[in-house]
Amino acid sequence: MANAFSWMSWTPPVAIFFLCIALMLVGMTIWEIRSPTTERKGFLPLRTTRGDRLFIGLLSAAYINLAWVALTDLDQWYAAVIGFVALLLIMRKG
Repeated sequence: MANAFSWMSWTPPVAIFFLCIALMLVGMTIWEIRSPTTERKGFLPLRTTRGDRLFIGLLSAAYINLAWVALTDLDQWYAAVIGFVALLLIMRKG
């Protein structure tokens, strides 16, 4: 029987990426249990909770990385840093 994950290239950056996503989800769950969130209005055009902003921030970071790959030949780490900053900005001010 083939390994269920054999279809994916498990390189260290990929493993780190998924580990960070899992840690964020665990951290957000613990934070929500200890301090329930309330909706608030930031610069995003809708009222959001912490979980909403995390989801929007992760999608934004993914699109930044995809656009970076499509439009530049520069190192991918720049896009990762820009995506992380965008995620932090959305989580804090969104």
